[in-house]
Amino acid sequence: MKLYGSYTSPFVRHCRVALIQGGHEFEFIETDYDMSAKMSPTHKVPFFKDGDTMLSDSSSIVRYIREKSGQPFLSELDDFELFVMANTILDTTINLFLLENSGADASQIPYLGRQNSRIESGLTELNKRIDSSKGLSVDSNLRIACFIDWAIFRNRVDFTPHSNLLALLHLANQSEVFVSTAPPQ
Repeated sequence: MKLYGSYTSPFVRHCRVALIQGGHEFEFIETDYDMSAKMSPTHKVPFFKDGDTMLSDSSSIVRYIREKSGQPFLSELDDFELFVMANTILDTTINLFLLENSGADASQIPYLGRQNSRIESGLTELNKRIDSSKGLSVDSNLRIACFIDWAIFRNRVDFTPHSNLLALLHLANQSEVFVSTAPPQ
């Protein structure tokens, strides 16, 4: 198994955690923009190869890993909903981060203001609905924890009003696997 990605990507981190949780040996290949543009049909990370299997999205990669490990992947509708909601918020946050790094000013573009609003309303909803008692045993919580930790690492979101999300991150930081996959400081 080969996982291509960056150490800072929360999507890649989720895949790395799933591989470790499943007890899989894998090669992690650090990948930049140029390499992902050449090797991935979606021009993004992560992407994954296992023999003839090539996957280009973290969701399909995590599903593949869970199934190969005999573990469930989002078998409850509520967990699936939280997972896709987290993906939407995470994609939006990353896109704004990359646009701002390219010189875009979100305050000057109404559409980007709407995206900021999407992040806040989504976080409020996740904070209401999260069940941290499930810990990292469900991929929705793991995806959310990867997002929160990335957003704090990149100084993108103030989680002070979202105490349930911070409680989930605190719980995640008790996991050796989660901590071991954190971006380098």
